Amino acid sequence: MFHTKIVTLRPHFYKKSKNYRIMLTIKQILDDQEGVIAGLEKKNFKGAREAIARVLELNDVRKRAQAEMDASLAQQKVLAKNIGQLMKEGKRDEAEAAKTEVANLKEQGKELEKRMDDAAEDLRQLLLTIPNVPYPLVPEGNSAEDNLVVKTGGHDTVLPKNALPHWELAKKYNLIDFDLGVKISGAGFPVYVGWGARLQRALINFFLDEARKAGYLEIMPPTVVNAASGYGTGQLPDKEGQMYHAELDDLYLIPTAEVPVTNIYRDVILNEEDLPVKNCAYTQCFRREAGSYGKDVRGLNRLHEFSKIEIVRIDKPEHSEQSHQEMLQHVEGLLQKLELPYRILRLCGGDMSFTAAICYDFEVYSEAQQRWLEVSSVSNFDTYQANRLHCRYRRAEDRKIELCHTLNGSALALPRIVAALLEDFQTEEGIRIPKALQPYMGTDMIK
Repeated sequence: MFHTKIVTLRPHFYKKSKNYRIMLTIKQILDDQEGVIAGLEKKNFKGAREAIARVLELNDVRKRAQAEMDASLAQQKVLAKNIGQLMKEGKRDEAEAAKTEVANLKEQGKELEKRMDDAAEDLRQLLLTIPNVPYPLVPEGNSAEDNLVVKTGGHDTVLPKNALPHWELAKKYNLIDFDLGVKISGAGFPVYVGWGARLQRALINFFLDEARKAGYLEIMPPTVVNAASGYGTGQLPDKEGQMYHAELDDLYLIPTAEVPVTNIYRDVILNEEDLPVKNCAYTQCFRREAGSYGKDVRGLNRLHEFSKIEIVRIDKPEHSEQSHQEMLQHVEGLLQKLELPYRILRLCGGDMSFTAAICYDFEVYSEAQQRWLEVSSVSNFDTYQANRLHCRYRRAEDRKIELCHTLNGSALALPRIVAALLEDFQTEEGIRIPKALQPYMGTDMIK
């Protein structure tokens, strides 16, 4: 039995620290090398010290090559000026010697330019493999067991005798056909039927309507993206093995609407007065998650294709904490309206995504399965994605251009919401529909 427990969220999710206000950059490493290494180790990034040492080594190679190139160009400029004067003075031999020296310097310059470009490219590739540094508030830990529960809410769930898990309910009421999905596509691609399909559509419309009420502009983006978009939000190269790749066209099926929606602002300079930008999107999502067996992945618990509504914000640094809190409150409000037991967890360093600086997960309780099901992650990426995306804003006061902060969250992912609704709302007469969904479903009960 789930018992309600309310814990007040801390008024501030973040501890301010100038060393963690920017994504991993050369300046940040030089300013606080040990702090960066400690942060990466908190994320269980193996070889953090060696990676940072290599970053600094490559940066030194690049800087030395650049300095030598600058000195060479300056010397060539002086020699070129002298050649004309020597010719005027009739010092042809000296002029020819100067020309030869300029030619040699140009050849050396090509070698220096290549050394500099190679070091810069190696540096760029290395930085792409290094995750974002977590905020100090992120707990230490290695896995989901170390996440910190910051709030639980909802109500006790009372189920009828012989309560069924959602995969049995789906079969009993002809809502989802898992076998047909295997026939058409394979495991992890269910077919929603009748009231099951209608429940999907009802949840999609409900979540989108709630997002619009909260001021989010709805976007309908493509569900395939190019490699640049994947690199921009950090799915590439980190999650390349989990993404479906159409190799002929070099396009990737999106794992979340975060990727196309956030990339709308790639190479864009926004005006401060237009921030925060608030977008929402419904898309199908595709993930090549490792297959396994057991209750943790049965039915809707883990799919390769699923529906999700995503909320995305682009904001200025000093306002992103407030934006994050508003997003958390929005997701919590959805779960409250769906009358589901839930809890909010602050993820530990070892369980956070590659790109997040801080992340909160929402889980709903499945009484029939006697377990918590993750339904949302709400993250602040600080400037990490923005630096990759070149997403910036122009300050109103001094017109200075700075990096934005990016944030996103599921609001909500449908599969486990459907699972929890079917299981927690089953009765002897049928499956009760939460009041908030009844106008979208056209009924208060699936019988």
